[in-house]
Amino acid sequence: MDSHSAASEEKTQKTGRILAGFLAPHPPHLVYGENPPQNKPKSQGGWENLRWAYDHCRAKIKALKPDVILVHSPHWQTVVGHHVLRVPKLSGLSVDPIFPHLFQYRYNMEIDVELADACAEEASREGLIAKKMTNPNFRVDYGTIVSLHMLNPDWDIPVLGISANNSPYYFAHDYAQEQMIKLGEATRRAIEKTGRRAILAASNTLSHLHFDREPDIPEDMSREYVYSFDQYQWDMKVIDLMRQGKTDELMAVLPEFMEKTAAEVKAGSLVWMLAAMGFPPLPAQVHGYGSVIGTGNAVVEWDLTRPAHGLPDSADREAIVCPT
Repeated sequence: MDSHSAASEEKTQKTGRILAGFLAPHPPHLVYGENPPQNKPKSQGGWENLRWAYDHCRAKIKALKPDVILVHSPHWQTVVGHHVLRVPKLSGLSVDPIFPHLFQYRYNMEIDVELADACAEEASREGLIAKKMTNPNFRVDYGTIVSLHMLNPDWDIPVLGISANNSPYYFAHDYAQEQMIKLGEATRRAIEKTGRRAILAASNTLSHLHFDREPDIPEDMSREYVYSFDQYQWDMKVIDLMRQGKTDELMAVLPEFMEKTAAEVKAGSLVWMLAAMGFPPLPAQVHGYGSVIGTGNAVVEWDLTRPAHGLPDSADREAIVCPT
């Protein structure tokens, strides 16, 4: 048996788990401001409060040593069903259609195809239409790439991309988000069955009303501010519910939040992630909040290895000796 097969068998012999979830907004400006070698346009910086917030996420991911990072992106839109990337390796050039002067990124990613198969199978069991993307020349969307780069710029952890079915824009909110809950539950079962230690990423901004003009120098932070005070207040309300671990209240307020601010969470990424994590009543850690062309963006972490009471859960207690 080769080493890859042995590693795969070892993973399937143990129960997988979700280690953490991240709200991981994807404005291409963040990659542009960082000037990584993969991105052709170069900047003078900018959006530091969000870029530096991601540093905390990167450190946490390295410490947790996951087997895979899963991301649900609003910019891989599919009309029929929920799709998963199912090509062992994908590489190419991704150009943002709105900001080509900021984002021309050469990507090279390893896909967890075994987990892709399991996710599609479990989604089908939920009654969802699930498809596998097997085109080796598929061009990965910038939302997927930006979130993954900002969480792990080394690209040394396998990934799995999941599409955003357009049902939130064709049907009522309840129907659309019900699909995302089912998809989240299916994702969790797939992770458990394949023995993966997984990180989840919801590639969403919060409020999404934005300006239609940018300054001559895009990274001029003196021109960067939230679209409106009302939008800012809504972002703070939602973020505060995350900080307090009031997940049920967060779910209850999301429909109005989406309506009032054109919030990008309407695409379902956040609900998918919360459902996969079992809607934990766990205070989230907000690493940063900031505006990009007027939109509200928050980098937020739910650490499932540290429950609400602050003690390690059962999977991490072996090293702790309690006095008798």
